[in-house]
Amino acid sequence: MRYRLTFGVGLAVGYVLGSRAGRERYEQIKRMVHRVSDNPSVQETAGLVGARISQATGAAKTKVTSAARSRLPFLQSNNDWEAEKHDDTGTGWPEGDRTVAPH
Repeated sequence: MRYRLTFGVGLAVGYVLGSRAGRERYEQIKRMVHRVSDNPSVQETAGLVGARISQATGAAKTKVTSAARSRLPFLQSNNDWEAEKHDDTGTGWPEGDRTVAPH
C-alpha cells in the first residue's frame, strides 16, 4: 500500500508540475491531495511507516556504532578503555609483559 500511495503522490505532483491545464485544474488536484492527506487511515499509515523507519534506523545505528567501537579503539568510551588498559611503562608494553634480555 505504501508504494501505491507514494506512486500516487508522485503521479499527482508530476501531473501538476507538467500539465498545462491551468489554475482551475491545479486547485482541483490540490483539494484532492488535501482530502487524501487529511484521511485518518492515510495519517495512521504514514505514522506507522515513520515509526518503522525510525525503529530500523535506530537498530542500524546501534549495530554500526557497536561494530565501529569494537574495531576502532579510539572510538571506545573512556570507561571501556580504562577497563582494558594496563599499567603504562612508556614502552608501549604492559608492565607484566616486559621481559629483561639476558646479559
